Order: sequence, then C-alpha cells, then structure tokens
Amino acid sequence: DRRGSEIFEPVVGTDFDSCQEAYGFYNLYSWEHGFGIRRGRSRVNTNKYKLMHELVCQCAGKNDKENSSSCKIDCKAMVRLLRTKNHGWYVSMFVKEHNHRLSVGYDAKLQWNSHDFIDPVSFDFIKNLRSNNVSVGKVYSILCGAEWNSQAVPYRKQVLRTLCAKFSQDTIKDDLKKTMKLLQDMKMEDMNLKVEIGVDVECRVRTMLWVTGKNRQDYFHFGDVITFDTTYKTNLYNMPFALFVGVNNHFQSVIFGGALMREETEAAFNWLFKTFVALMNDKHPVTILTDQASAMKGAIEIALPNTKHRWCKWHVLRDVKGNIGHVYNKSSGFKKEFNKLVNDVMCVDEFESKWLSLVDRFSVSDNEYMVRLYDKRAMWAKPYFKGIFCAGMTSTQRSESANHMLKEEHTEVIPHARVCSPIQQIPRVKDER
Repeated sequence: DRRGSEIFEPVVGTDFDSCQEAYGFYNLYSWEHGFGIRRGRSRVNTNKYKLMHELVCQCAGKNDKENSSSCKIDCKAMVRLLRTKNHGWYVSMFVKEHNHRLSVGYDAKLQWNSHDFIDPVSFDFIKNLRSNNVSVGKVYSILCGAEWNSQAVPYRKQVLRTLCAKFSQDTIKDDLKKTMKLLQDMKMEDMNLKVEIGVDVECRVRTMLWVTGKNRQDYFHFGDVITFDTTYKTNLYNMPFALFVGVNNHFQSVIFGGALMREETEAAFNWLFKTFVALMNDKHPVTILTDQASAMKGAIEIALPNTKHRWCKWHVLRDVKGNIGHVYNKSSGFKKEFNKLVNDVMCVDEFESKWLSLVDRFSVSDNEYMVRLYDKRAMWAKPYFKGIFCAGMTSTQRSESANHMLKEEHTEVIPHARVCSPIQQIPRVKDER
C-alpha cells in the first residue's frame, strides 16, 4: 500500500556480492511493480566460469507450442549482470518497460512463481509441524497466526501444499523399514503381539494386520460381536485404516485389532478376515456389523461362513438422504416417519405394511435405491434382528468414534514424536485406553 518511489530499483552500476543476491534484489523490485522474474541467458568462458547472467520477466520469450496456454508474450524487461574484478556482479543493463499489464494487489502478485519463496526458517518450522502430523490447513493457520494476518504469509497455500507433499514423499521412501523396526520394538514390549503382512504377486505389501496381547485377551472374552469399519484414511499414505471394535461387559468400547489396507477389494477383505480369526485362535464372531460395501459382504461369506452379517444402521440412514434427498427433508415428513420405522417398529408384519405405505405416500416406490434397500431389509431392519446377538450395537459408530479418537491422539498424545508410519501410536493408544 506504500506510495512513492521504489525502494528497490536495479540501476546500472549497482553491484552485488553474488548472483543470488542480485536475484533477490530484482525479485523485490518485481514485487513492488507487480510482475514475476526468472533466470534467463548466461555466458561462461572455456573454464565454465560464468561471465554474464540475465534476469528476465516471467513473460519473456515466445510460446512455440500450439494449443497451449502460456504467459510468455516476448516481454523485454530484464536485468543483465556482468562480472566485477573482485568476482562479484554489477548491473550492466536494465530494461524497465513491460508489454503487459502489471499485477495490482497482494493476491494477484502472489500468483507469480518467483514470489512463492519459503525462507529457511519457515521451511524448518513447517517441516517440524508436518513431522508431528499437523495437517496442511492447520500449518497455514499457524503461519497466519504467527504473523497476525494471512497477507503477511508471503506464499500461497498451494505452494505450502506442494512443499508438504514433498516432505511426505521423502518420509515414505523407507517407510516399510521404519515400520518393521517399530513393530520389532513393540514386540520387545509385548511378547504376545502378533503381526501378519499380506503381499501381492510382486511381493509388495498389500495388507498389514496387527493385534496386541491385550487385544487378543479382550477378544477371547468379548469377541462375540464386532464392528468393522474402514472410514479413516491417513493423510500421509491414503491407505484405509480398519479397526475391529466390540464392547465389554460394562458396554465400553474395546479394540480387537487394527489393519492398514492398500485396496478395498474382496480378496483383500477375505485375507484380512481369515487372518484375523487365525490370530484369535480360530474363534469366529457370532455377529459382525459393517457398511454396505459389496466387496466386504462377499469376503465375509467366504471367510466367516458361520457369522451373522448385518449392515450398520447409521450408514443406511445416511445413504437414504443421499439417494432421495428431494423428499428427505423436514418439511416433507418423510425423515421423521422413516426414522420411526427404522428405530421403533419391532414386528415384521408391521414393518412390511408401514414400509409399503411410506414409499407409496411419498412416491419413492420405484426409486432404485429404495427397492434395493427393501430387498436387503433383513440386513438392517430391526424386526429381522430377532434371535441375533448384537450386544446392543446396531451401527459401526464405535469404530468411527475410535478412529476419531486415534486421529486426535495421533497428534496430541505424543506431539513431539516423528511420525514414520500411521501405526506408530495406534497400538499404544489402544492399550492405554
């Protein structure tokens, strides 16, 4: 917002100790005027000693590629640097005029690549935050808070996101080695810890399952009913994290095991369920509650043939809203009546009659999703749960609550630990809770 003459202007004869110093000076000048810069031509001698270097406007040069967008419009603005006798640099030519409009305002100037520089102090600070699994959004908020205002952060959020992605790639280069080291350390603390790793035809890790001694003990006593959910995905690896959860005799949530999966296919679920039961001394659960994933249903039929499989009621209610949102609102009355039908009706005949009345009255009897839901009513409707032991659970909300707790603990329980894999704190948190 300052008015008046420029603070930074590279007049002919201005000298610098290094080329980088000259670049920084010209970049500050370009910020004041509203354009970006980049490095241009250079000339070296026979010993490859640089004698001349040009800093040009980002719009310099011509776009030779057809059907491509580019900011290159042959702008002639530039600074030419030559060597001094003491091996420094000085401005030998300065072209000030541009053939394009200059950017005005903070947000517009940030769009130039040369103004997205992250200084070394901020670089290390961001790296430490990401090492402690602080999200990109929170990192940006912290940087804005440190400067009291978002316009004091001299780079765009997209630049920060790109930098964090680079950190993630650097971190996971040897992630498997770190993970195996972590599991070995956990094994020293818990001799009853069991870990199984499934690989594909190329011997790459496809699924990883682990259960602690406490998990196995809890499953022996309370493993008749389990909920299984893969909602939570780690930001760093984008791998679905699955939890086996149940309840104890005090109706408190207990965790039976955790798994990381590279893919949510029937083959992956089949391996996971079979391996889980094997680790639990071949004790099959009486009932398992999951979402409506067809891959999961097929795997349960193969791996757990004697287990009753039921759908999570919460997922059913959520999907109804997504599929018939035009009638699922407060004013229509459908939501109230449907929830009452799902939660209160206990008799099969009463459920059948009220269902037909409901879909006819709100003209959704031909809706594809509602037809499928009715065909599968034995998987989720309360009247069909008679004689099936569910330990008072009708949804996978306990698994999702545990996922939320673990996600919070991931950054709060051990805030200064370097996160080398998404399982680093999970087994410890499970035992503590």
